[in-house]
Amino acid sequence: MSVLVPDASVYTGGRWDSHRDIVIDDGVVTAIVPAGTGEGVRATAPGGHVIPGFVNTHTHLQQSLMRGVAECTPLLSWLLEVGRRSTAITPERAYLAAVSASLEGLRSGTTTLLEHMWPHPSPDVHDAVIRGLRDTGVRAVVGRGIADRADATRRWGFEPSLMQPLDEVFSHVEQMRQAVAGSTITVGLAVPNPRSLTPDGMAAVRGYARARSMTVSIHLAETPTDDAMCREHAGVGALDYLATSDFLWDRLLAVHCVEVSAQDRETLRAHGVGVSHNPLSNMRLGSGVAPVPAMLAEGLRVGLGVDGAASNDTQNMLESFRIAAYLQRATHKRADLLGFGEMIDMACGGVNPTMGLPEVVGGVTVGAPADLTVIRFDRDFATLPVSDPGASILTTGSPSIVDTVLVNGEVVIADGHSTRVDESALTAQIATL
Repeated sequence: MSVLVPDASVYTGGRWDSHRDIVIDDGVVTAIVPAGTGEGVRATAPGGHVIPGFVNTHTHLQQSLMRGVAECTPLLSWLLEVGRRSTAITPERAYLAAVSASLEGLRSGTTTLLEHMWPHPSPDVHDAVIRGLRDTGVRAVVGRGIADRADATRRWGFEPSLMQPLDEVFSHVEQMRQAVAGSTITVGLAVPNPRSLTPDGMAAVRGYARARSMTVSIHLAETPTDDAMCREHAGVGALDYLATSDFLWDRLLAVHCVEVSAQDRETLRAHGVGVSHNPLSNMRLGSGVAPVPAMLAEGLRVGLGVDGAASNDTQNMLESFRIAAYLQRATHKRADLLGFGEMIDMACGGVNPTMGLPEVVGGVTVGAPADLTVIRFDRDFATLPVSDPGASILTTGSPSIVDTVLVNGEVVIADGHSTRVDESALTAQIATL
C-alpha cells in the first residue's frame, strides 16, 4: 500500500517545490508529483516543509547517560573518565541510553545514525543497544568496537578490560549481522583511534570488513595526540601509520580530522575515505576546528556528526547543523560559507556511500529510502515569519519545529513525539538513575 505526504513544500533538486505530494512505496520515495495527484494513505497533514532526514555520522549512544561529565577537561583526561564509566555499563543502562539518544535524535530530524561503540566483551550490552534502536525505529549502522593493543592509559592502546581477541570479535559481529538481517539496522566496525590497532590488527580488520562491504569508523586527528603518539611509537604520523598498513579505503569513515594538513587531506581523498565532522564536541573539548571548506573544495566526502552526549552534550542535529556553518564563518571571517544547500547535502548524505547508504543530493530524492522530516514553522513563533524556508531551518531550526519523521516510510515521530516509545515512562526511568 502506498503512503502519501500530501500537499507539502518539498526541498528537492536543490530548490523548494511547493504544493507537492510525495508518494512512498515499500519504504522508498517513488514520486514527487503535483498536490492532489498522488495516491496513498496519508502519513501527515497537508502544508509541511519536507527535507530528507539527517544522517548523524557519529555518536556514542551510551554517553546519553553521561551528560556533562569531565567538563573543562582536555581530550585524554575526558577519555579516561568516559572509559571508567563505559566499563561499568550494564545491558539495562545500555538499552535506556540507546532509546534515549536515538529518540532525541529522531525528534531533531535524524533518521539515520552511526553508533560508534567502544570495544566491550558483553554480548548482552550489544543486544540491548540493538533492541533499543529497533524500539525507536531509527535507521542505524552499529559499529562494533574493536582494538588489539592494550594500554590502560589509552595513550598507545585501549582499555585492556574491554578488549577481546580479534577472532572473538569477528565471531560476535557475525552473530550481530544475523540478528539484524532484513531490518533498518546494519553492522559495521568501530576503531577507537589509530593507536588502538597493531599493523596485524589493521590487516585483519580491513580484510574482514572489505570482504563483507562493511563500514569501519575510526577517530582520527581529533587533537595532535594521534600524531604525537604514532611518531613516538611507530616513527610516523597517524595518517602515515594507517597508510603503511593499507588502512585507508572508501568504506573507512575518519571521525573529526581536525589536525589534518593539505597533504593529509589529499591522502584521504585519494583513498576515498569519508570524513565525519563533529563541530560541537570539538568546541566543547577545545580540540579545534576541522578545515571543512578546504575538504569540500578538494573533493573529500564530508558528513555531519553530533558525537556522544558526554562531549556535545545533546543529540540535537539541528543544533549541529547550524553551528557547523557558523563555526566556519567565524573561523574564516566570511558570512558566505556553508549555506543551507551545502549544509543539507552534508547533513543528509555527505558520506552516504561510505556508510553503505544510497546517495542523497539536493534534497528529497526519488529512489532513495523514505527517510523524511516534516517541518512546521508554526509550531514555534520564534521561527516566524518565514521568507526563505532553508534559511529559517538553518538559522532558527530546533526540535520544536519537527512535526513528523518517517523512517523507511513509517511514521516514527508524530506531532513531535514518538509513535513507538512511551516518553513519560522513559523520562521516569532515566530520572531514577
